[in-house]
Amino acid sequence: MRLHKQAYWAALGGLLLTCSVQAEIAGVQFSADMISRGPDGQTTTGKMSVGANRMRIEMSHQGQQVIRIHDQTRQMEWMLFPDRQTYMERSVPMGAAAPGQMPAPSAETNPCQGIEGLNCRRAGEEDVAGRRAVKWEMSMTREGQTLTGAQWLDVERGLPLKYQMPDGQSMELRMLGTESIAGRTVEKWEMTTTVPNESPAQSLQWYDPQLKLAVREEFPGGFVRELTNIQVGPQPEALFSVPDGYSRMEPPPAPR
Repeated sequence: MRLHKQAYWAALGGLLLTCSVQAEIAGVQFSADMISRGPDGQTTTGKMSVGANRMRIEMSHQGQQVIRIHDQTRQMEWMLFPDRQTYMERSVPMGAAAPGQMPAPSAETNPCQGIEGLNCRRAGEEDVAGRRAVKWEMSMTREGQTLTGAQWLDVERGLPLKYQMPDGQSMELRMLGTESIAGRTVEKWEMTTTVPNESPAQSLQWYDPQLKLAVREEFPGGFVRELTNIQVGPQPEALFSVPDGYSRMEPPPAPR
C-alpha cells in the first residue's frame, strides 16, 4: 500500500504545484525581489519577474546562480545555469487552455486536468471557514486499489481552501482580514495543517488580490518568505527566453 500512497502524493503534489503556478502568472505583469529568512537569521535572496503567461525566478543555490523560466502558453520550462552557460528544458502540461488565453484560477475548472492518473469529480458546493467552495473529489487507481482525497476551491478566488489526503492529513485556510504591506492592500490568511498523531501546525500568508499570489508567508519555526520592491508593469521579452550561446544539457535520469 505504501507504493500507492507515494504515487498518489506525487500526483497530488503536482496538482498543488499547478495551482501555485497558475496563481503566480494569472494576468498581471510585475517584478519583485524575493527574500527568505530562516530561524537562524540566514537570508536567501532572489528575483521574480512575471510577464504575459510567463514567469522567471532567479535564485542562488549552493553558491551557483540558477534561473527558472516557465512558459505557461507553450507548456515548457527551462532551468538556466549562467555560470556554465548551460540549460535544461522539460515539458510541463498544464491543461487545455488555448495559446495566449490563460484563464484566471476558477473553482469550476477541473483541478485534475493535465495530471496523468488522477481523476476529479465535482461533488457540489460547501462552506469552508465561512466561504463558499466547490468540492472536488479526487481518486487514483493503481493495481486494483483506489486511493481517494478531496479538495475545496474557493468560489471567489479559485484557490484551494481545504484538502484531505487518504492518510488523514488535511489543510484548511481561514481569512483573518485585510492589511497593508508596502502600500498594497492584501488579505491575511491562516493555514492550519493537520497530520495524524501530531499537533496541528499553523502558518500565515498575505495574499495580494491584484497579483493573485501570497506576497508574504510565515511558517512554523520562524521561517519567513516574502516579496518586496513590487513593481507592476510590462516585463522585457528577453527575460523569458534562453540567451544565445547557451548549450542544452540533458537532465539527470530519474531515480528508479
